[in-house]
Amino acid sequence: MEEPQLHWYALKIFYNKVFEAELLLDSWDMETYLAVRKVPLKGLEYLAAKRRLARLQEDGTTDNQFVREGVTIYKRVPLVNALIFVRLTRQQAQEMDERLKKEAKVNGFIYKEVQWVKDDETRKENRSKAPAVIPDRQMATFRLVTESEVTGLEFFSDDGITLFQEGKKVRVKEGPLKGAEGYIKRIRKDRRLLVSISGIVAVATSFIPPENLEPVAEE
Repeated sequence: MEEPQLHWYALKIFYNKVFEAELLLDSWDMETYLAVRKVPLKGLEYLAAKRRLARLQEDGTTDNQFVREGVTIYKRVPLVNALIFVRLTRQQAQEMDERLKKEAKVNGFIYKEVQWVKDDETRKENRSKAPAVIPDRQMATFRLVTESEVTGLEFFSDDGITLFQEGKKVRVKEGPLKGAEGYIKRIRKDRRLLVSISGIVAVATSFIPPENLEPVAEE
C-alpha cells in the first residue's frame, strides 16, 4: 500500500506555548520547523539557564527554549510569534485542531483555506475550509532565509505585504541567501527581497545589491 503523502502546514499557537507545542508534536513523531534566532546568554541570565538545565537533567525532562553548545548556552527566540510549521498527511492535518484540543496542554489551530467542493448529487459547489497546504518550494525558501542568520529581516502577515509596491520575481545568485526566490518590493523607501508563504507569513530581507540578483520567470 502506498504511504500517504506528507505536506507542510502552519499552526498558530496561543499563550506563548510555541516551545511546548514543538515538544508535543515531536512526541507525536511529527517533523516540525520553528523559525528562531539563537541568543547567547551572559551574566545572570547564563547562570539562571545553567541552573535550570542542570535541574531539568536531574529530573529527566528538558526545556527546548535553551540550547547548550560546549560551555555556551543559547536562548531560542521565535522570529515569528506563535507560528510553527509541521509536516503531516492530509488526514492528520484535518484532525489536528481536535487533537490539540483533546490531547494537548496547548491551544491553537491549523491554518485553513477556502475551497469549493462540488456535490455529486446536486452538482452544486459548496464552500468549505480545508487545512492549507504549503508548497514545498515556498517552505524551502522560507527556511533558507530564516536559517541564514542574516540581519535586518522583517516579518509581515501575508495581508500586510499588499501595502507595498509589487516588484519583479528574482533569485539570489550569491551570498548567504543564494538560491532564495522572491519579489523585489519597495518597503519604506528601500528595495528589498520579499519571500512569502501564501496566506500565512512573509519575510523581507535587507537590501541586496542588484548584481546579486537574477530574474525568474513567473510560473
